[in-house]
Amino acid sequence: MKAQILFAALLAAPALAQTPPANRPPRCEAAIYKAFDFWVGEWEVFNAAGQKMGTSSITREASGCLIVERWTSARGNNGQSYNFYDPARQQWRQVWVSPTELTDYAGNLNAKGEMVLEGDLQQAGGYGGRSRGTWTRNADGSVRQRFENFGTAQSEWVENFNGLYKKKG
Repeated sequence: MKAQILFAALLAAPALAQTPPANRPPRCEAAIYKAFDFWVGEWEVFNAAGQKMGTSSITREASGCLIVERWTSARGNNGQSYNFYDPARQQWRQVWVSPTELTDYAGNLNAKGEMVLEGDLQQAGGYGGRSRGTWTRNADGSVRQRFENFGTAQSEWVENFNGLYKKKG
């Protein structure tokens, strides 16, 4: 009889461990989890000359715990990023994956309200150095996204991407 009770308790334990308390709010509803929401939307992306560079679909997923970017360049190249707030680090993280690059960025909003993330860039063929991305919300609802790599020859940050995200439609 004791063995049957123990067996029943062991079977029920995983289900009980996965059931959140009824009074606990959803995990990702705090304001910090919405700090990057200004980037969520359906976008067309343009360079400084006004030429279309590509499109980007950015959605909130996993009950608001994850922001997923699906990028397609005008040339047909693509990539995805997975963006989330990491409470253990108290930082936002982005993992960017494409056929030619992999980067794990971390950072937060700066004093101007821009999201600034920095990490090590892995490119096809090896280590690509330090990379930094800055997302700026503009008054008209557009978002400026800039990426810079640290140029060791110049000992400074060198811009390699500057796109203006404009809402579709």
